Amino acid sequence: MFRVKQLIKMFLQNILLPFFYAWYARNAVEKGRIIFADAHHDEIPFSMRRVYDALISREARESGNPHAPEAGSLQIEVFVRDFEKMSYGELLRYLFRFMKEYATAEYVFVCDYYLPVASCRKRPETKVVQLWHSCGLMKKIAHDAGDDIPKGYHGNMFGNYTYLTLSAQVCVPVHAQALRIPQERIYATGVSRTDHYFDEDWNAKCRKSFLDQYPQAKGKRIALWAPTFRGNAAKPRLEGLEEVQRAAEALSEKWYFVIKAHPHIDTHRLVSNCTIPTEELLPVADLLITDYSSVTFDYLFYRKPIILFAPDLEQYEAERGFYINYHEMPYPIVRTGSELEQAVKRIETDKSGERCLEEKRDQFRETYVGACDGHSTERILKLVGLDQ
Repeated sequence: MFRVKQLIKMFLQNILLPFFYAWYARNAVEKGRIIFADAHHDEIPFSMRRVYDALISREARESGNPHAPEAGSLQIEVFVRDFEKMSYGELLRYLFRFMKEYATAEYVFVCDYYLPVASCRKRPETKVVQLWHSCGLMKKIAHDAGDDIPKGYHGNMFGNYTYLTLSAQVCVPVHAQALRIPQERIYATGVSRTDHYFDEDWNAKCRKSFLDQYPQAKGKRIALWAPTFRGNAAKPRLEGLEEVQRAAEALSEKWYFVIKAHPHIDTHRLVSNCTIPTEELLPVADLLITDYSSVTFDYLFYRKPIILFAPDLEQYEAERGFYINYHEMPYPIVRTGSELEQAVKRIETDKSGERCLEEKRDQFRETYVGACDGHSTERILKLVGLDQ
């Protein structure tokens, strides 16, 4: 059955969708037509929200009517649906409609892998902007990883990117290799999503919303466990849940533990005890517990403690691998639930150890997210020619 699905996907990817694109590409590109596209959400993803809001605001200013921004010079369309939740018939109709609009769009914004964009050789007048959904460098990705790209996939998944925007210059050559695209298309503008973390109004709103929904956390310190998933999106797995739950119980007098599994995990088996998106929990948390997730780099902006809980470190390193020396990250690494419990207790009491590591952590932050300063979205829009 899996092989049949892959054959159908390859037929769509390599024959049917390119045919539709070529047919509609006989028409001219429409200046100001902008598409936001994502296959993993049912609403504008966090990673493209700042760019989307900035362009909608520009439209409202140009039109002079905030209730009818479409009267401005831009035509903004949203193709954001979780493909996993769609029937085959619905998905086919959706993809054909996307290819029709893609064929005459001036800009297409994505923030994750999006196969329809890669299904054809795009016309040069169309700019595909990959906003990317993570910061820094951690686990290997794309062609550098064993199971990121499905076996049997034929095509260039990233070849149509005109711009790829990243969090620091050190990330550029690594992503060029992993995605097999020229470094000239990759820019350390900072990642648009991180502008939220510099927005104090947004941070305050997140804190209030959390306490309104989880009043039992008031008076306690908040620990956020946000691990990545192992395997792939079709067959994800999670390590360490029971041990984290035991540590949470042992520390419950002073700490409120939020368990926030990756969405791929929750889709197959609900693990999370909180419905708030991970990014909106970062301003709330007093401590981040994670493993190999890029959420580590998002949390750096808050300059708060991080514990790396990695019960399967050797196995993960052998199977997936890292771009950085995991053992040299300036945060404690623990392997068991009891070690995790003790590490959390040390955070409560050992202030001197935190101060000794402060310089290393500042350097780590500058190296991997140094281009992010609250103005990344402005630079991205200027880069692609939409800053008017």
